[in-house]
Amino acid sequence: MNPRLAAARALAAVLSGKASLNSSLPAQLDKVEERDRGLTQDLAFGTARWQPRLDLLAAQLLQKPFKAADADVQALLLVGLYQLFYTRIPAHAAIGETVGCADKLKKPWAKGLLNAVLRRAQREGEELLAGMERDPVVRTAHPRWLQKALKTFWPEQWEAICAANNAHPPMILRINRRHHSRDAYLVLLAEAGIQASACQFSRDGIVLAEACDVRGLPGFADGWVSVQDEAAQLSADLLELAPGQRVLDACCAPGGKTCHLLEAEPGLAHMVAIDLEAKRLARVRENLDRLKLDAELIACDARDTTSWWDGKPFQRILLDAPCSATGVIRRHPDIKLTRQAEDIPALATLQGELLDALWPTLEVGGMLLYATCSSLPTENTEVIDAFLARTPGARELDLATEAGLRQPHGRQLLAQEGGHDGFYYAKLIKIAASRG
Repeated sequence: MNPRLAAARALAAVLSGKASLNSSLPAQLDKVEERDRGLTQDLAFGTARWQPRLDLLAAQLLQKPFKAADADVQALLLVGLYQLFYTRIPAHAAIGETVGCADKLKKPWAKGLLNAVLRRAQREGEELLAGMERDPVVRTAHPRWLQKALKTFWPEQWEAICAANNAHPPMILRINRRHHSRDAYLVLLAEAGIQASACQFSRDGIVLAEACDVRGLPGFADGWVSVQDEAAQLSADLLELAPGQRVLDACCAPGGKTCHLLEAEPGLAHMVAIDLEAKRLARVRENLDRLKLDAELIACDARDTTSWWDGKPFQRILLDAPCSATGVIRRHPDIKLTRQAEDIPALATLQGELLDALWPTLEVGGMLLYATCSSLPTENTEVIDAFLARTPGARELDLATEAGLRQPHGRQLLAQEGGHDGFYYAKLIKIAASRG
């Protein structure tokens, strides 16, 4: 299959609200030649990254918008525009190959439209975009609701956040303390000809100068190292783990933090890792097996404690709560297409429900670390503020890290170009059992 067609079909599912790229793209990648899979992925993710900007440009070039049934043609047009403005693909090839895909969509009528619009974009696109630069949606390539939210919450940083969201993320590794120190593994990387340096905030983090195939990393198959963003790595030390503890990792998939906690403290008495979907736990098991670690995996709704909790209290709980994922847009640019403003209050409600449900499973004196990969205080410090107000036995603890910005509650890490993702942490201690 033509990589442009594969990318457009994956994007069409996203534009139609039926899927994310993580769910729609793999099936399309299976249909293209192996040599074209990198191009297909770049076309899909790159188009999603710049979609807010490209979509407004397309509106300037089209006489009328596409019908809902023609999301595939719309996606194909966006893929064509992405090639013209953000790749080194020659314009004649970008246009010709993209237009030719209309036949495969069984919509031959679209060939003339695509050809005319893309050729006009080639001639006038730069001028049209320049004239639209005053619109912050065009300038930042973020949907209007998100651009406004970031500007409201982070008036001094919002443009830098948008720039980081549009940049390609670095490849960051987490060394396995059970095998090597970070310094020792940096030596192994240097011997393998891989340039790398230590992360600033995570004691286990290493950032590579260039992304590479994990199979080329020393000892990857033997569990010496994993791929994980620096921000996500902070949880292991922030939890203050100790031998003999029972630990809960709630909403654990794909298991990076579960594994890190087990690496950081081999003496844990028991690790329970739960997630809503059983199929997501399969990925957790794969990661555990590669690293030769073990945990009790349970597929359930974490809020329904009667279905999974054995009544034995936990000394530590990590709640990496479902969120808007607005801090990891650079890794999942289709968030710009799938997430809507009205999602945020519903997510904040869910986050509060998870806190309320899990709190009784924590022993008095135990700690709960609340985390999200959101950049929006609505899901972060405001959720913690509301929880503390309604939970007399809960107190906040300081976080032992200089990463991010201190908030009324917790610390907010904002996405950094060349550095960590956007993330949020707050740590709570249970000083008394709930009355009831």
